Amino acid sequence: MTRACLQAILSHWRRNPIQLFTFLAGLALATALWAGVQAINAEARASYDAAAATLGEGRFAQAKHKSADTFSQETYISLRRAGWQVSPVIESRLRVDDRRIRIVGLDFLTAPQGVGPDTDEDVSLLDLISSGVIFADAETAARLEPRTAYRIIVDPNVAPGTAITDIGVAQALLDLPLMLTRLIIAETQPKDLPDFADIAPDLTITPAQSASDVGRMTDSFHLNLTAFGFLSFAVGLFIVHGTIGLAFEQRRPMIRTMRSLGVPLRRLIVILAVELFLLAFLAGAIGVALGYVIAAALLPDVAVTLQGLYGTQVAGSLEFRASWWLSGLAIALVGTLAAGTGALVQIARMPLLASARPRAWALADLGKRRAQGLAALALVALACVLIFVQGGLVKGFVQLGALLLGAALFLPLILDGVLRLGQRFSTGVIGQWFWADTRQQLPGLSLALMALLLAVAANIGVTTMVSSFRVTFVGFLDQRLASELYVRSETAEQSPALEAYLIETADEVMPLLSADVTLAGRPGELYGVRVGNTYRENWAFLDGIDAPWDAVANGAGTVINEQLARRAGLWVNDEITVASGVTLPVVGIYGDYGNPIGQAVISEARFSEIYSEVIPRQFGVRSEDPVALRERIVEEFGLPNGQMINQADIKSTSLDIFERTFTVTGALNVLTLAVAAFAILMSLLTLASLRLPQLAPVWALGLSRRQLAVVEMVRAILLATLTAICALPVGLALAWILLTVINVEAFGWQLPMFFFPQDYARLGIFALIAAVLAALWPAFRLGRTPPNALLKVFASER
Repeated sequence: MTRACLQAILSHWRRNPIQLFTFLAGLALATALWAGVQAINAEARASYDAAAATLGEGRFAQAKHKSADTFSQETYISLRRAGWQVSPVIESRLRVDDRRIRIVGLDFLTAPQGVGPDTDEDVSLLDLISSGVIFADAETAARLEPRTAYRIIVDPNVAPGTAITDIGVAQALLDLPLMLTRLIIAETQPKDLPDFADIAPDLTITPAQSASDVGRMTDSFHLNLTAFGFLSFAVGLFIVHGTIGLAFEQRRPMIRTMRSLGVPLRRLIVILAVELFLLAFLAGAIGVALGYVIAAALLPDVAVTLQGLYGTQVAGSLEFRASWWLSGLAIALVGTLAAGTGALVQIARMPLLASARPRAWALADLGKRRAQGLAALALVALACVLIFVQGGLVKGFVQLGALLLGAALFLPLILDGVLRLGQRFSTGVIGQWFWADTRQQLPGLSLALMALLLAVAANIGVTTMVSSFRVTFVGFLDQRLASELYVRSETAEQSPALEAYLIETADEVMPLLSADVTLAGRPGELYGVRVGNTYRENWAFLDGIDAPWDAVANGAGTVINEQLARRAGLWVNDEITVASGVTLPVVGIYGDYGNPIGQAVISEARFSEIYSEVIPRQFGVRSEDPVALRERIVEEFGLPNGQMINQADIKSTSLDIFERTFTVTGALNVLTLAVAAFAILMSLLTLASLRLPQLAPVWALGLSRRQLAVVEMVRAILLATLTAICALPVGLALAWILLTVINVEAFGWQLPMFFFPQDYARLGIFALIAAVLAALWPAFRLGRTPPNALLKVFASER
């Protein structure tokens, strides 16, 4: 009996191949977008883990110079002689072709266990120390081979873009003899050691577990990607829900017959559930494969984004990891279960001899509409209430989800009201029929229109966010990059002479002093600046006292970036400790877009009092003729071109990183809109064959098949237009949440919200084009319907 029942159930798909394609394609596309995002996230996190595991980041305390990038090897020797168990590390970036490779030099004799490459290659300690061996992944090894004669071993466990070698080899490659970047401090130390600060007063210790917070910094970026992936999956799930509902509605007569023949209800439910499971598994497998293709295409841009925003290296190639493809299959199965549960429950409650009700889509009853309206109202109210609730990123995404789901549930009710008004003010017979027929088709198209609403709203929201960011970021660059030329001395000894020359030949010289410090309990950066006209005229503050730069120049205050202000709960006139024993009032808050680190700025004189050993090596230079000044500097000091950068180059590079940063979200939005168009297409195709009993009488009364096809096109355009109009306020609300809630919690800064009517009009046109393309095929098929097919409608009683 079970086999016969299964054959009967599956025969429905054989007779309705379009529905089968709709189910599989809808779920596969939804799964593909989700799996692609998860694949990108998994690859990035694997790169973070590889870096942390290989280099001991986060597991061991680290010691670095308070203000400089490197320090003398003599400091390390003094600590070892005093009994401190420390291991030296030299680290910097080596430019190879158009890429920078992170070179990490370790002392394999003193490095703690677990730090360093873990390879199966037969390499002796003597080889590591004497002859020099470099460990890198395949891509990095291929880039390094033409540049060095050292032996290179390919180790897939090494983080991408990183090469690990002996400290002596690294110092030679980086041209930093007898210099170190940091020290790894072993967990176990001998007793009665002299105080670390007495031996190395210029070094500062970063405790374990906070030495590497890349994973925490990038969590917000990956959470944003996951949210977009889930939104795309939700849009695709509308297709699956509609297809399952239609298939079960059409099989009511078959199910009634099977129940009448004695098939137990429980067995029938199990067979239908198994059918859904098999189809979901097949669609999920296809979706995972498509997700791999999407992730492979987007991963290079994600790598650039993470490098630009956080300075982290992520592999440019994709591995087939079990974590993301299993999650793809799981969400396909769970999504299908959620979409099909209602239909299974309805069958379980259906009386044995219930009417077959062959019409696939029927107008919703008043009770169902009322429940849908109440649910939509509750969700929108929840989104509004959450504005006043503190809760971090999770609260922000709950608010976003409640808004989108509530708007989607409201859409059919709003459209029904508009169509009812159209019917009321319509006078002609054809017009009356058009509005009434459109209302009747609305339940069958509601899920597809909800998907279109979500897709258009997401596009509007993300477009507003990205464009607002672009406007703000360009203005921010114009303010910050006021200097026409940026010069860096080759050595600290060269700096005084270079600075003196620049003061004589340039209009204004702004040395930049910096030190890594702890600000409000978090790692931060302290800058010392020479306050002049450039700072006063070009830096804009989010809030501040009158003349904040005067207070900074007098040593009576500090200005901090927005990230530090929000995370530490500080604002103007609050006090902050910028160095040991130095506490200053905050006199200004400035925007610092794209930077996750807290910053404080004090005067050059105050900075030199704290860090008298720090000599400025970077200078911002104002000049009316930067090209000529650059040539004179080269002639006078022999500085290579790499030590001087003009404003245009920095701005161009920054904007390029910015554009590639949002390539991923832009691609996901385009794919989401495509999935929504596919939902409309499949709904219209499904309805086309079911509407013949309703269209045949109209055809018989005088409307030609071509006119009916035109009516179908007009209907699709009308509904798409109304949906796009409804999507506009939803998209703007989404943008507001992204800018004022999600962005603040994720990155620490708030962006002003700008409006872009031309972009919204363009998105509306794209939505109409998607609807027209989706309606073309069904309309064409209707226009080519044979007259005998329409006449057959009258052959049977309806």
